[in-house]
Amino acid sequence: QVQLVESGGGLVQPGGSLRLSCAASGNIFSLFAMAWYRQAPAKQRELVADITSGGITNYADSVKGRFTISRDNAKKTVYLQMNSLKPEDTAVYYCHVLRVGGAWGQGTLVTVSS
Repeated sequence: QVQLVESGGGLVQPGGSLRLSCAASGNIFSLFAMAWYRQAPAKQRELVADITSGGITNYADSVKGRFTISRDNAKKTVYLQMNSLKPEDTAVYYCHVLRVGGAWGQGTLVTVSS
């Protein structure tokens, strides 16, 4: 079973940037599509962005043009570069292996506030 560990969350002012990282264990990371989800207080978890094993990306409308998902298969890591952050981006961000029963990370909190 793949294990995922997120890092990079924190407190940032509106308009600022953060880069989240998700490191995976195991030897078959490069075979899987990966995704970032987020869950704000009192809201359902939602897809933020995903990336196929070949690097094709997809974004939620709310983050298009501001967030970029990428992956480094040699480092078994997926990234989420977040620019022009807004207070409504405040949430716990999770990475996920995009398959049935795929692993989830423990989450990293992003707070956008002045």
